[in-house]
Amino acid sequence: KNCTFCIFPFFSRLKPLHRLQRIQAHLMSSHVEPEVLLEKVGRTGVITINRPKVLNALNLTMIRQIYPQLKKWENDSEVDIVIIKGAGGKAFCAGGDIRAVTEAGKAGGSLAQDFFREEYILNNAIGAYRKPYIAIIDGITMGGGVGLSVHGRFRVATEKTLFAMPETAIGLFPDVGGGYFLPRLRGKLGLFLALTGFRLKGRDVQRAGVATHFVESNKIPDLEKELVDLKCPSNADISKLLEFHQKQKVLESFFVPTTRLFSSSSVEGIMQNLRADGSDFANKQAETLSKMSPTSLKITFKQLQLGAALSLQDVLVMEYRLSQACMRGCDFHEGVRAVLVDRDQNPKWNPSTLDQVSDQLVDKYFSSPAEKDLMFT
Repeated sequence: KNCTFCIFPFFSRLKPLHRLQRIQAHLMSSHVEPEVLLEKVGRTGVITINRPKVLNALNLTMIRQIYPQLKKWENDSEVDIVIIKGAGGKAFCAGGDIRAVTEAGKAGGSLAQDFFREEYILNNAIGAYRKPYIAIIDGITMGGGVGLSVHGRFRVATEKTLFAMPETAIGLFPDVGGGYFLPRLRGKLGLFLALTGFRLKGRDVQRAGVATHFVESNKIPDLEKELVDLKCPSNADISKLLEFHQKQKVLESFFVPTTRLFSSSSVEGIMQNLRADGSDFANKQAETLSKMSPTSLKITFKQLQLGAALSLQDVLVMEYRLSQACMRGCDFHEGVRAVLVDRDQNPKWNPSTLDQVSDQLVDKYFSSPAEKDLMFT
């Protein structure tokens, strides 16, 4: 068998220097799938997130490949549109590679700054993109995957789409521009999704306003081909094609009783509303919130409050400050340990209750970092 393990006996018979050279040559010749595929198909730029074994989790290397290619295509007169999708059939992108960020932060590495800074710059570039940008969110779309899709002009959900912003469960906050798009959803739906990490599935992703269109998963290959075949398409041309594949227009809006329950001037007020309501839905949300990081809940509440009146760029500057403050705090590291590393699902939050999280503590998270603020070129 031509695998590294089986050929080591052969290498062991060679002289040390020669052996090292042969091992290096073998390892370099081993076929490694690229983590991102960047292709030009006709007049369409196609980005495929290609880490299906880890649900297409986004890392810094991938960000550093996607961003310059997007900028290049934006200025290329032979590229009309950009499509982004995920490989493997299970996920578009299940989020950022948070575990690597945590480990680097503990070791004192710069990844915690670099990852968030460059990810947010990419999010902003997508939001400001001058050409039609079509995200096919077929499968799991969370955290960093939301940042790669939701700020683009077109977001196509399928029956396999699973959307969530689950960051309060790991001592973080719904970043990647969550402070911009979430408060702009109808009523208090965005605040509900941000605090609870509630999962939207299939058509509900469009009904909620997260996706712009819904197309059945088995129609996606045909849709991609037809998008590629469009000649100098305008946004209206693309909308028309997407609506054709959608068959019937989804008229009803996604409804959960969030406006009444999540209308309050504080997280504590929301908890009171939920407990007073007493419905199964309200009880379940109260139970969910009681498991989240109290600090994260309060940061997120203020993040969406402020973000409702800010531009995407200004929201991302604010979120970079929050990300660096979370790296310095303890809840993020504890949340990652409990949910992603040890998986005991039993984080020990500090402070442990909402009433212990003072306004002064929350305000500190929003203050300018000792390092540089996020800058856009």
